[in-house]
Amino acid sequence: MFEALQTLPTELGIIEGYFGPAWSWTERRQVMELLAKHGYGFFYYAPKADVYLRRQWREPHPEAEEAALAGFAAACRGAGVRFGVGLSPYEAYLDFDGPTREALSAKIAALDALGLNDLAILFDDMRGDVPDLAERQAEMMHFVASRTQAERLLICPTYYSFDPVLDRAFGKRPDDYLESLGRLLDRQVEVFWTGEEVCSREQSTAHLGRVAEQLGRKPFLWDNYPVNDGPRMSQHLHLRGFTGRPAAIANRIAGHAINPALQPLLGCIPALTLAASYRDGDGYAYGAAFLEAARIVAGEDLAEMLLGDLLSLADAGLDRLGGARERLRGRYAPIDHPAAREVVAWLDGRYATSGETVQTQ
Repeated sequence: MFEALQTLPTELGIIEGYFGPAWSWTERRQVMELLAKHGYGFFYYAPKADVYLRRQWREPHPEAEEAALAGFAAACRGAGVRFGVGLSPYEAYLDFDGPTREALSAKIAALDALGLNDLAILFDDMRGDVPDLAERQAEMMHFVASRTQAERLLICPTYYSFDPVLDRAFGKRPDDYLESLGRLLDRQVEVFWTGEEVCSREQSTAHLGRVAEQLGRKPFLWDNYPVNDGPRMSQHLHLRGFTGRPAAIANRIAGHAINPALQPLLGCIPALTLAASYRDGDGYAYGAAFLEAARIVAGEDLAEMLLGDLLSLADAGLDRLGGARERLRGRYAPIDHPAAREVVAWLDGRYATSGETVQTQ
């Protein structure tokens, strides 16, 4: 099930697109190197907590952060993993004038200097009720394409799902937005898509085929599992194996990026099961895949503990654990393993992500 370096039927990787506390550089490298052994081929750095990629994108990264980024890019190259960055030039398309173009050119040059393979321009979390939104965003993408040295360019549309929650949050989407964006963009630009919902329960070949027709290209799947940010999801540890992603969707997508959990090591458990799902096809069993992945990540004994506590950790919700919270803490605190320490940190509320954080990052 988990034979290392076996070829997968689609390109699989990580995009750090979560709100809340960002991983350390050590954690990032550990995740990248572990998943690379099991078929993950790219890693995109884009945590919402990095203000220099979002609301303060015009400002350069501090020297220490720039050096850390360059070091991580080199580590990815050494592991045979494509390195990318997700840049969110906040609402720059509303006034894409001379100074904004100069600032964007400077930012692209700084990111290129890191040794990018891929560059993603992310228009999520931005106002979208602009009649010519697709035209504005396509213009920016072509500007970026003319300046970057990255081998691959990707875009996350403002409306990256049919989920009506996006219209409530960012304004009613323009008519034919998806079709217009697909028509205007160069065919080499990949387009992120999360599915029928922002956090989709399943990904079907029929749905993905429909989106491909609208975009004029296969969508590049941005999968919001096992991410567990925000006030509601940070109440849970998303440990369970992937379901609703049949191997057959490989023929309908350009690639599959997962938005990881706030807990770096524990999030590798479901990540490994997705690779198993693609490899095993109709033979995939998500329960067995979870246990085998947990053994790889945490060892035999801790894996059995996590299995026994899944109902509490994954399903109940932190604030609903009651007395079980201290009982669980007492079980995991004595264990000298980083996965156990992540469980304890979650029980202590250190991964809680507030609504204010989501609104301001």
